[in-house]
Amino acid sequence: MKTIDPANVPAPDFYKLLTATIGPRPIAFASTVDAASRVNLSPFSFFNVFGSNPPTLILSTAVTRQGNQKHTLQNVREVAEITISVVSYSMVEQMSLASAEFDKGVNEFVKAGFTERPSEAVRPPGVAEAPASFECVVKQIIETGTEPGAGNLLICEVVRGHFRDDIFDSKGVIDPHRVDLIGRLGGDWYCRASGDALFSLARPQVGIGVDQIPDAIRTSNILTGNDLGKLGSFNALPSDEAVQHYRQSGVLNDTFAEARHGCQYLPDLLHVRAKQLLAENKVEEAWLTLLQA
Repeated sequence: MKTIDPANVPAPDFYKLLTATIGPRPIAFASTVDAASRVNLSPFSFFNVFGSNPPTLILSTAVTRQGNQKHTLQNVREVAEITISVVSYSMVEQMSLASAEFDKGVNEFVKAGFTERPSEAVRPPGVAEAPASFECVVKQIIETGTEPGAGNLLICEVVRGHFRDDIFDSKGVIDPHRVDLIGRLGGDWYCRASGDALFSLARPQVGIGVDQIPDAIRTSNILTGNDLGKLGSFNALPSDEAVQHYRQSGVLNDTFAEARHGCQYLPDLLHVRAKQLLAENKVEEAWLTLLQA
């Protein structure tokens, strides 16, 4: 394990460590206007949702390497409004182009080829091509420092939300495959939240916990931490009667035969089978299998 004190390394070096290990980060495609109503559009990956009542988004604009404030920050100091659009995979190259350091007053909507969607409650427009966008009022700006790389947190309250019709499924629920979001990683790396990258995870419940798993199972070289997490979420260990009934059902006959005639270590065979059952979310069967050893 490499331990680093941020005070002992140049700030840009620690920035690379942060952005390479904290992610994927959602991207706020933020549009603002200055006092002269000139539009700016810029992406920020130091961004997330921080509350739902009131709906609150927070993004950070960092002080530039030259020690300057970014145009987004300059604008919200003049007009405390912002529209934040999310970025789908179909927009990623144009989004990257909009992130270039154009001169103040240059409209990145035009430079990147995006369409301005007029807002209803604030002045900055949204990105019409985005799957969703949020009109916000900037409630507070928190400065974390003045040196290059220091953050300026924009606390934004959502006053309107806009969602493209085609991202909803037949039940009226937003389908992550249709939104096709991207996330920011370190360096030149991004990721795409669709296809095989997506998986579902059941809501957590109070189970027995990993600490109550028998040592022979908890220290298995076959079961992973994820496997143990599933086992620990089960509400109670199966009874001795249930374990015996499962054995008598004949489900594990082939496993016992392989252990007897194939010179295989029975607990290992049971752990392999349980791992397969856990992959299928058959947690009770996995427990009944593991407790046969």
